[in-house]
Amino acid sequence: MSASEPVIVVLSEAGLPVARRVAESVGGAVHGARKRVRADRADLLFDDAGDHLRALYRDSRPLVAVMAAGALVRLLAPVLADKKAEPPVIAIADDGSAVVPLLGGHRGANDLARKAADALGIKAAITTAGDVRFGVALDAPPEGYVLANPAHAAGFMADLVAGHSVALDGAADWLTGSGLPFASDADRRIAVTDKADPGAADRLVYHPRHLALGIGCERGCDPDEALSLARATLAGAGFAEASVGVIVSLDVKADEAAVHAVAGHFGIPARFFDAATLDAETPRLANPSDIVFAEVGCHGVAEGAALAAVGPDGALVVEKRKSARATCAVGRSPDVFTDNRMPGRARGHLAVVGIGPGSDGWRSPEVTAMVRRATDLVGYSLYLDLLGTLADGKARHDFDLGREEDRVRHAMELAGQGRDVALVCSGDAGIYAMATLVFELLDRGGLSDGATRIGIDVAPGISALQGAAARAGAPLGHDFCTISLSDLLTPWEDIQRRVRAAGEGDFVVAFYNPVSKKRRTQLAWARDELLRHRPADTPVILATNLGRPGEAVRMVPLAELQVDDVDMLTVVIVGSSDTRTVGTGDGRRWAYTPRGYAGKRGTQIAGDIGQ
Repeated sequence: MSASEPVIVVLSEAGLPVARRVAESVGGAVHGARKRVRADRADLLFDDAGDHLRALYRDSRPLVAVMAAGALVRLLAPVLADKKAEPPVIAIADDGSAVVPLLGGHRGANDLARKAADALGIKAAITTAGDVRFGVALDAPPEGYVLANPAHAAGFMADLVAGHSVALDGAADWLTGSGLPFASDADRRIAVTDKADPGAADRLVYHPRHLALGIGCERGCDPDEALSLARATLAGAGFAEASVGVIVSLDVKADEAAVHAVAGHFGIPARFFDAATLDAETPRLANPSDIVFAEVGCHGVAEGAALAAVGPDGALVVEKRKSARATCAVGRSPDVFTDNRMPGRARGHLAVVGIGPGSDGWRSPEVTAMVRRATDLVGYSLYLDLLGTLADGKARHDFDLGREEDRVRHAMELAGQGRDVALVCSGDAGIYAMATLVFELLDRGGLSDGATRIGIDVAPGISALQGAAARAGAPLGHDFCTISLSDLLTPWEDIQRRVRAAGEGDFVVAFYNPVSKKRRTQLAWARDELLRHRPADTPVILATNLGRPGEAVRMVPLAELQVDDVDMLTVVIVGSSDTRTVGTGDGRRWAYTPRGYAGKRGTQIAGDIGQ
């Protein structure tokens, strides 16, 4: 599911028919209250309505709630702060008799409410004056346009509602196609221009984002130098910075900090072209250079990129300007740039995410946000399945268990094509998972140029050892280590050396990959080796399918650990000589490792009491 798709929240079975009809019309998933909605009738269940609604709101998800409007407002009240950042929020009556946009009317709520109302055969209760009277919201122009003086919008619209007419300087279909009272002799004016203009109380100014700013620079150029040149270039030509819709350059600059700094300042995308595409613009260049061609394969980067971005019907409106290490040029397109109309390719981004054991409750908000932003998901099929509805609407690239390097290479090459890719790992991405391979492949080489220039983020997840420890109590309360018993990539002699060291050091040990169908002796050897260093009754936690259906957590003494009690989905935590167990009144047995060494326990406790 796309992050822009709405979530339809329903609190009872009675509202489900309405929720489903709305979902079929506007898209998105139906989220139901676990206590009142059957699991087979919703795409996702939640426990607490307030927590769930607020989390969706903070994640900027459009919300359609089948519930009382007053209740919805009270539940969202703690997170209502910034009108400009609020997502669309709509309340719909259980019986489908009313559709009310509550928040974000000018950010899509009114249009969403109309679609929902059409699906229910009723009229949406839209109350914003501009929409009702003229079919347009002057304080919220469509994508590709920026209002230069938003502080004047409310008063301006009030004047029009009161009977004033308006004249239009420039052109924009969304204005000419509205019901605004246009007149040539009007005392109110609207200007559509890419020139710098602050506007006034009786004159609204809209800047169309149709300028492409081409940037060329030396490797390692100071971002401040590139930004100063860009701003000076625009100011020198009298252009409004808000009319710049895209920053463009040569593809070998896709990982250049200076280019992205300029894009970040203007709050717009950076896009890139290969040398052949830029060189095709040579006949239109104002300042072609054979020196540049000899270095990068095209006769001009800044001018060539600007022209490639605006297309054959666009034009170069500012020739190349130079600073010590950067160049800049500006092109004007006949159309505005929007998310769905962007030239070139993006840098591409790879998010290496750990989803924990797989359940929603054990997945971090950061990971959830990264997966939502992704266009493509890469991973072992089971891990992608565990994402549930979070994977809806995204391109899946499923891999069988194994083929880890193929999986990581595929993810990096996809990102190298300009995609936003999530490489999905169970547990934590950096613990016996795919994050290491990402950097190993970068270090080793053999990737395409685009794949070496991608942006990379690694998001932590709850590891299997953390999940097992939490279910069993606190066995990792003091020094511990993790050891993989798989000898597929690590020589068995090295594994033996590490187990011996862990035994001699009296570490709590978490064993990953303890057994496989063919590998049955390593765990038994490790058990026997550890028994040389710690008591036979040392607690051992066996945790299987953590956070998933079929979860099982058992505790056995070290001397009684049997290989047949363990499978490939089991994490084995062996306590240290200090690890002990304690029972609680409900019959549960817990394992814990005291925070102080045995020899210091009395002193530690006394010290704690003294504090």
